[in-house]
Amino acid sequence: MTVLITGATGLIGQEIVKQCHAEGKKVNYLTTSKSKLSTEANYKGFYWNPKENLIDHKCFEGVTTIINMVGASISKRWTDDYKKEILESRTKTAQLLSNTIKTHNYKIDQVVSASAIGIYPTSLVNYYEEDNTEVSESFLGKVVYQWEAAVDDFKALGCKVAKIRIGLVLAKDGGALPEIVKPIKYGAGAAFGSGKQWQSWIHVKDLASLFVFAVQNNFEGIYNGVAPNPVSNKELTKAAASVLKRPLILPNIPKFAMKLVLGEMHILLFESQRVSSQKTEAEGFHFKYANLRPALEDIL
Repeated sequence: MTVLITGATGLIGQEIVKQCHAEGKKVNYLTTSKSKLSTEANYKGFYWNPKENLIDHKCFEGVTTIINMVGASISKRWTDDYKKEILESRTKTAQLLSNTIKTHNYKIDQVVSASAIGIYPTSLVNYYEEDNTEVSESFLGKVVYQWEAAVDDFKALGCKVAKIRIGLVLAKDGGALPEIVKPIKYGAGAAFGSGKQWQSWIHVKDLASLFVFAVQNNFEGIYNGVAPNPVSNKELTKAAASVLKRPLILPNIPKFAMKLVLGEMHILLFESQRVSSQKTEAEGFHFKYANLRPALEDIL
């Protein structure tokens, strides 16, 4: 079986490639960097440039499934230009893929796409399941709404479409965790705002396994990509400090301070989404890291 992966060289993509190979799956991948093209027997790179609407359509040859992970990082200052890039790197890429499949008449059975829990409105009391229809008014809420709509276009090509709404990804070399633990390592760690905001998290290895599991089990529809036990921001900060054996002596960091430092992007630290993993577990998926402390111990 050959899987086409977009975003294969990113944080989660690299882990998915590893797990696909462990399961004996061949991987084709798309990259905007010609220096990252390789032609191994089970790992074949193809060039694309979504901004110019360019794609090597041979990437679809022999492919039955697409894992769609592409998207500009949201952990970079949100200027007006960059906000446009965050959106278009998700919507235009999906359109380019579906248009190319249609033009060249490829037969793709399934698309499993990344999405994000940022679509759920911020709330300290709600417990979000996949059938929730409210959409956050935030910039991220609007991005995820349009991203999912672009991915749904694959349905018109006869593809099964699954969307995995990803929470806070815990990983060693990327994502939010290194930034969260940096001040803690220097003894300057503190919770943000009230510290009560929910953080629905997932270990990067579990997330990669979930994408591979979704392919193997023909997922269709929306699934939350979060571990079973969300925590508050205060609990996350305390657990990280405990694993690193560092004290927490500073008062909580107020919202206005982070707004000065990060601009509009500061909402990433203050949004609260408590998200359910029950639908994913009901499909038979087993989380290796269901609780925060073992996940942090593995990574830190």
